[in-house]
Amino acid sequence: MKILVVDDEAILVKGIRFNLQNDGYEVVTGSNGVDAVRLAQDPEVALIVLDIMMPEMDGLTACSKIREFSNVPIILLTAKADDMDKLMGFDYGADDYLTKPFNILELKARIRALLRRSQTSDEHRANTLTIGSITLDLDARNAYRSGIMVDLTAKEFDVIEFLMRNANRVFSRETLLDSIWAYEYRSDIRTLDVHIRRLREKLEENPAEPKYILTKWGVGYYFKK
Repeated sequence: MKILVVDDEAILVKGIRFNLQNDGYEVVTGSNGVDAVRLAQDPEVALIVLDIMMPEMDGLTACSKIREFSNVPIILLTAKADDMDKLMGFDYGADDYLTKPFNILELKARIRALLRRSQTSDEHRANTLTIGSITLDLDARNAYRSGIMVDLTAKEFDVIEFLMRNANRVFSRETLLDSIWAYEYRSDIRTLDVHIRRLREKLEENPAEPKYILTKWGVGYYFKK
């Protein structure tokens, strides 16, 4: 499994990396909050160890930004032992909290526990697809926006599932019609446009300024991850 470790204390990062690699983990590292957000976008990252006090962007802000696109477990590191700081960390989306200085054995134990919990949770979510505030239950073919079920037609569900499975890839109208309608309405581009409009009305917070279901002018449509 790949673990992301981000801290501006180079010696601490080196020690954590050495110990985790000895346990068989793949380790990537960063030194500030900007690094954390960028590196956390790697879909292979299974857990993040994140310091709070860092330059450029603090760990709490980075944690909050990471939570916009990822649910991987996050352990916050801090020099403060105040309970209020811990509560704030949890509010920003952290899963666990470790106060410096700490025993490396304790950190490794918490990593193992969170990874076990995450794997169990992933098994239960195996048939769901979530990006941002939109979730698809692929078995029941239900769609949810911010946890609230939204009524979609069968073809609307097909369109949004296709776009979400291929997030950030732009598809022409013709390609989408070929892939989803199997040539049934190949000659009628308006069919797709109507479905896109309805999906925005149902799934976007502001259909006039969509956040997820976007148009690449002159090319086609895509789902922004």
